[in-house]
Amino acid sequence: MGYSSLQACVADLEKHGRLIRIKEEVDPFLQMSAIHLRVFENEGPAILFENVKGSKFPAVSNLFGTLDRSKFIFRDTLDKIKTLVDLKSDPIKAIKNPFKYANVGLTALSALPMKVGKGAPINFGKTHISEIPQIVNWPNDGGPFVTMPQVYTEDVDKPGIMNANLGMYRIQLAGNDYVLDREIGLHYQLHRGIGVHQTKANAKGQPLKVSIFVGGPPSHPVAAVMPLPEGLSEMTFAGALGNRRFRYFYDAEGFCISADADFVITGTVLPHENKSEGPFGDHLGYYSLRHPFPLMKVHNVYHKKNAIWSFTVVGRPPQEDTSFGALIHEITGSAIPKEIPGLHAVNAVDAAGVHPLLFAIGSERYTPYIKERKPQEILTIANHILGKSQLSLAKYLFIAAREDDPALNVNDIGGFLKHILQRIDLTRDLHFYTKTTIDTLDYSGDGLNTGSKVAITVAGEIKRELWTELPANFTMPRPFNTFKMVMPGVLAVEVPKHINDKDIGDMLSILDEHFIDADLNGLPLIVLCDDAAFTAQNLDNFVWVTFTRSNPSHDIYGVHSFTEHKHWGCKGPLIINSRIKPHHAPVLEKDPAVEKLIDKMAEKGGAFYGVI
Repeated sequence: MGYSSLQACVADLEKHGRLIRIKEEVDPFLQMSAIHLRVFENEGPAILFENVKGSKFPAVSNLFGTLDRSKFIFRDTLDKIKTLVDLKSDPIKAIKNPFKYANVGLTALSALPMKVGKGAPINFGKTHISEIPQIVNWPNDGGPFVTMPQVYTEDVDKPGIMNANLGMYRIQLAGNDYVLDREIGLHYQLHRGIGVHQTKANAKGQPLKVSIFVGGPPSHPVAAVMPLPEGLSEMTFAGALGNRRFRYFYDAEGFCISADADFVITGTVLPHENKSEGPFGDHLGYYSLRHPFPLMKVHNVYHKKNAIWSFTVVGRPPQEDTSFGALIHEITGSAIPKEIPGLHAVNAVDAAGVHPLLFAIGSERYTPYIKERKPQEILTIANHILGKSQLSLAKYLFIAAREDDPALNVNDIGGFLKHILQRIDLTRDLHFYTKTTIDTLDYSGDGLNTGSKVAITVAGEIKRELWTELPANFTMPRPFNTFKMVMPGVLAVEVPKHINDKDIGDMLSILDEHFIDADLNGLPLIVLCDDAAFTAQNLDNFVWVTFTRSNPSHDIYGVHSFTEHKHWGCKGPLIINSRIKPHHAPVLEKDPAVEKLIDKMAEKGGAFYGVI
């Protein structure tokens, strides 16, 4: 099939009962996002807002809110795309082997972008940034943002669509010091293709031409978030996934225009010209703060007839981008493990904000002739993982050996951690990387993009039986008054608010003295937190608190710790200080007044009764 437009997708979803229309006027300031969140949390349908306050354009969200709906949207191409991904190369190669890949030949043909001429049936009008739906998701956001953009740039050394990059980088439309309708903010993070293009443009002293597409066939935003090999055009993937060639042309100023997009914003980024961007409620569950990012000078804002603005809401997982991740996994399958010898599975744990925490399974085959196994090969695999594209942004990597349990599953948080904690040797298995890069959105480090990592590599037999409850004679000294078991072998301990690093040193001295003769083998992990009840409430809370609020080099400690030939370890439990620190970004919280308003609208007789 393949949708020719976003409008066609909306109509199809509505026809099959997978989309609802909201006809009442809705305020883009916090109200639209609050409705979206309610619908998403209940695994509800896509939402078409027909009457957006302050804008003549309707808006749609939650298109990809469930994996089931995403699979429905791409029901005619998903299986063929998996085959193309298995080719591990440009899908166009399938065209050259029509008999070998007969079942995907036509899909591969649709991967070729199509340049269309002036006579094509394209009807772009012009508008202004201020006339676009000014959607603000969170109370402290710095202004309205584009949250479902497809940002297109070309390589100045190799211009043309086949060497272009299409990425999803957030765009601030107004607020801060931006001149309304003339300037917008372009936020992109480490390991993004646009960075390569801007670096080359800067070196030549040239402005970088940027085209921002919004809407269009649903395959286009998916292509913008796909982790494709460097050099493979996202436009080819968009065409193959959507079973419709990516149509484009160039406007009079030389900007690439997606002929099927609903909106296209064109502009230039000048070398080293930045403005403050943010804050913005982000996918770790905190605000990313104001920082200088590239300034884009707006040239034109095009729109199609009957255009629909596409958006999403970003926040603490799970959110719609969680479903994006599930769809990516559905498409790529085992593609990443195949690229790293000995790696069998890897999972960027969504509940922990994706980048902070990785689970992996590898092989341990270095010394099969020795009875007692220890981490060797999996340590080299860990180094490979932490040097691999966006996986390199991870802070915590737990990797286990498949030989210890062939049924081990990286998607089972409790089961995987239990396997690790049963076998970990805390004197040997922690390997730190200090003063390195972490996710731009992660404020647990000691500077923007700066923090540390730890690889926890575990192989061998079970070393301990984990406590499932605390022994009757177990005590904790002051100020450790409130504590709760999270899962076998893990204790959440509530302690006073973090003031500075001196207080943690005092606490460790108290713990070392208190546990000097204690047998704590069944308790390998203690997490210091602000709220033990919240942290221990469920595993999602536990991994979110523990791994988003700690910087390994600064916040990992241990009972009876030691340093031997620059290797750090501990003889008692590992301690992670996961309290909120003064330099951390604020936690995302919904606006109570808006929530009450939405509650009222959802009551019988209200505008959204039966909808949310």
